Amino acid sequence: MNQKKCPQCKNLISKTAPTCLYCGRPNKFVTKDYINRKWNKDNRHSINFYNTYIFKYFLFLIIFILIIVIIIFK
Repeated sequence: MNQKKCPQCKNLISKTAPTCLYCGRPNKFVTKDYINRKWNKDNRHSINFYNTYIFKYFLFLIIFILIIVIIIFK
């Protein structure tokens, strides 16, 4: 693993780490593209979870109403 010294606290950190584990200094220059890529990945997951949750709730509601209707008209 390639390591380098942090310029601020002089501890060894990985070259691929985004920040120093000890002092929190950014290891790489954080660009707008980096931030957008990170946020878009997280948002896609949350949107997918939200749609799945709504679908399951809707399916449960339909089955519940169907059971109630069958019990009432039987």
